[in-house]
Amino acid sequence: MTGPSSSGGKAAEQDQFLTVLSREEAMARFEAALGPIAISVEERPLAEALGAVLARDVGAPVDVPPFDRSNVDGFAVRSSDLVAAGAATPVRLALNGETIACGTVPRIAVEIGTSTTIATGGPMPRGADAVVMVEHTHALGDDAIEVQRSASPGQFVSYAGSDIARGEVVLRAGTPIGSREIGMLAACGIAQVCVARKPRVAILSTGNELMQPGEPPRPAGIYDTNGAIVSAAVAENGGVGQFLGAVPDDEATLEDAMRQALSDCDMLILSGGTSKGAGDLTHRIMARLGKPGIVVHGVALKPGKPLCLAVCDGKPIVVLPGFPTSAMFTFHDMIVPVLRRMAGLPPRAEAEVEATIPVRIASELGRVEFVMVSLIEGQEGLAAYPTGKGSGAITSFSQADGFVRIEALADHQPQGSIAKVTLLAPHVRIPDLVIIGSHCTGLDLAVSPLVREGRSIRTLAVGSLGGLAAARRGECDLAPIHLFDSATNSYNVPFLGEGLEFVPGWRRMQGIVFRQGDKRFEGRDAQAALRVALADPNCLMVNRNQGAGTRVLIDRLLGKARPDGYWNQPRSHNAVAAAVVQERADWGVTIAPVAQASGLDFIPLTEEHYDFALVTARKDRPAVRAFLGALKSAPCREALTNAGFEPSERLEDRVIPDLPR
Repeated sequence: MTGPSSSGGKAAEQDQFLTVLSREEAMARFEAALGPIAISVEERPLAEALGAVLARDVGAPVDVPPFDRSNVDGFAVRSSDLVAAGAATPVRLALNGETIACGTVPRIAVEIGTSTTIATGGPMPRGADAVVMVEHTHALGDDAIEVQRSASPGQFVSYAGSDIARGEVVLRAGTPIGSREIGMLAACGIAQVCVARKPRVAILSTGNELMQPGEPPRPAGIYDTNGAIVSAAVAENGGVGQFLGAVPDDEATLEDAMRQALSDCDMLILSGGTSKGAGDLTHRIMARLGKPGIVVHGVALKPGKPLCLAVCDGKPIVVLPGFPTSAMFTFHDMIVPVLRRMAGLPPRAEAEVEATIPVRIASELGRVEFVMVSLIEGQEGLAAYPTGKGSGAITSFSQADGFVRIEALADHQPQGSIAKVTLLAPHVRIPDLVIIGSHCTGLDLAVSPLVREGRSIRTLAVGSLGGLAAARRGECDLAPIHLFDSATNSYNVPFLGEGLEFVPGWRRMQGIVFRQGDKRFEGRDAQAALRVALADPNCLMVNRNQGAGTRVLIDRLLGKARPDGYWNQPRSHNAVAAAVVQERADWGVTIAPVAQASGLDFIPLTEEHYDFALVTARKDRPAVRAFLGALKSAPCREALTNAGFEPSERLEDRVIPDLPR
């Protein structure tokens, strides 16, 4: 171990330095002397990014998957053809003359009464909105099949952007890059990432008595353990430890070693030489190394009282107590937070293993199922919220904290049950802020300031109605919603009940999107375009999923009409745009920023209000207050405006004009 030194110097000279402070005051002085910590960054190829920390948010440049694709081997069909299908009433479908495999571009549309052979991962052909498994069909020669089960819209289909939507922030600054993150970046086609350069930390042990491991023992000598322990702890917390050996209690030698270390590294950590003994030299040396010098010498900690903290010309110097237990306690408690910020890392987290399941999780009988879950703070302890994106989704694995096992003989995990969560990492930090509801790329702009402050954010996109349900159960802080109430001709406020409060967000223009050059839509307003689309049987639409605010808008727009493609129900604005771009549909409804990013023409339909339902019982949480403050701030409003959104001004502006019919 490393012990306190005992050579020359006057005890009286140290009295002014050993003024014991509280931990909070010591940290405040140290951080004030350091000022804002700038993270050094560098670009790395993806193959060399493992173990690094993201320095900037990473947005997806493409949709993942980039097209609607089949999840099973089977046949692409129209679900409306199979409404009456059953074991006793099979339905005959003609086979189209192509087989769609991975990498095959579909060329034949699935018309009424037909189907196309498709393999797992194959792109969905135009006209099809579901897939039936091979096991549920019977071949009728080479040109037809018999289907013995009905199919629901979207069955065994992963929609474009259902895993990752183009423009979505998929990884945030401060995220350590592991194998899961590498997979997500690769899925987005990203070859270079901006990462934080690991801070170089010089480590010196001080004392005449020290020996290094491997040296033969000598009388009165002790082995230096702090050098090895501190070097490993630095590496564990994002730094590169450079152990420079042990320095004897000689002022000139120690000063030379400290100056050299500061010239080469970003931080200097010493152990020993902090107590009120006559042999302490470091305080005199640090007064000559730069301003402001020593800011803390003595902290009310047990163990760890002799801790010394200094800042010399912008670089932190830490002198840890000599005894290893004291050294490591103070290092982890006082130094790790600063080191991790220098490394671009979030604060350390604690892990939990049991949680309440807040919603019923359906499962397939006959198979053990592992459901990826995100841990949030519920009404009675931890809650494990299913990520819900399916087995093919990169984000299900990357964004999850762990998984729940559902046994083969169970067809669900009951709501309210207590389940064991197997963690994917040894440490899990429960998020400071939980947002569940409708997703919008503008939401990333609103939460980014909180992430930069070191707060952890958990956002789950489950749609407006799903978000309201989660808010009523107390599983989130805020639920973003965009629901129109025809009775009051207004957005969102009528849907709030007891325990929920209204928070204005921003407005985004909803409209009809179509491919450039489509004469059915060009030069027309929304009313005229809709009439033409409904009158043309070959004009295929793409809808949105039930529960989405946009679906409410579409149903109000269509009235009783159910045009071809109505049951094609992807779950995101990006998937709608992808269907039109890839000619699997001719028109749909999405927001203007997505249309612009996709290169589609846009007919304005109505200004939609994207607001928040705030859980009253959670509004005084620090992260909630921080979010509400960020939402009102000038930088956030400017960022939203630049992205094509209009920040809300007054509550009385909630009423919107009638939609075209």
